[in-house]
Amino acid sequence: MNRRVSAIDDLDRRVIAALQLNGRAPWNAVARWVDASETTAQRRYRALREQGLLRVVGTQELARTREGVSMYVRVQAKPGRGLDAAEQFVASENVRFVAVVTGTADLIVDIVTRDNDEMTRMLFTDLPAADLITSREVLPLIRAFRSASMWDTGLLPRGAAEDLRPAPLTTSCDRADWDRAPQALSTLEQSVIAALKEDGRTPVSTLARSLDASESSVARAMERLTSRGILQFRTLVEPALLGYDVEFMVWVSVEPGHLDAAGRQLARHPGVKSLSAATGRFNLVGHMVLPHRRDLYRFTSDVLGTLPGVLTSDVTLHLATLKYSWHRMSHSV
Repeated sequence: MNRRVSAIDDLDRRVIAALQLNGRAPWNAVARWVDASETTAQRRYRALREQGLLRVVGTQELARTREGVSMYVRVQAKPGRGLDAAEQFVASENVRFVAVVTGTADLIVDIVTRDNDEMTRMLFTDLPAADLITSREVLPLIRAFRSASMWDTGLLPRGAAEDLRPAPLTTSCDRADWDRAPQALSTLEQSVIAALKEDGRTPVSTLARSLDASESSVARAMERLTSRGILQFRTLVEPALLGYDVEFMVWVSVEPGHLDAAGRQLARHPGVKSLSAATGRFNLVGHMVLPHRRDLYRFTSDVLGTLPGVLTSDVTLHLATLKYSWHRMSHSV
């Protein structure tokens, strides 16, 4: 058994599962669902965080602001240079996510740029590890069907999500205001997001002191951001710690007229961590987990095989995730 998996017990997993549902859930609510005292739940959280096994972070949904755009890049590296290339991508301030994979790509990289000019520079003049790669394929993300903050690990009883989350999370494609123009953020809102990116459980009082603002104004800014779906909270943890031994990306080419239906159908699968529509050879891209590798067969035949309008699909299996939601993960390959 993986030493990191054997280092935690069922109570740890329940605490992680509760925080996955809502990274800022109050400890009395967490304690109620993990069957432990508030003190014990907090102690377990601190221990997991100190061991580098868990981190709660605040993230922003870029499509709803003017803060940047995201694109997945499938990278093929020169033989024997994949890990060297991965480290250079990890070091880039424009890179939000890096996974070492196997299949038709060596690396999956999520690059975020402010605008088209910066995207042009990143892709054509400033691409990290350009001398170590043989090819790349770029797929800009254009709409989210499911974000990582919506994932339910399935480890807690039914009803936990409804209780722990302040309000039902709505997929981006279901929001009534989705097609409105992206909104500019105020200086305070930008500062709140930046602070919570480091620690999503930072108390409002601490945020207010560090930002030299009143607690009421910080609290109102957070409420505006979360209610508009701009600020979300994710719990960064290796899926294997929760019993999901297979992590992978799925890349699907769907007939344009069936894209919305296929995206909504796939988003309902419990193994979907995130799912987005994209442009390029694959127009539906998902980040997935399953308990066992053998489950991939049924997933391919019974899940991907039943999506409407599918033309072709591809799967890249994760060997290691080196950077997630801007943070370098503690393990290495």
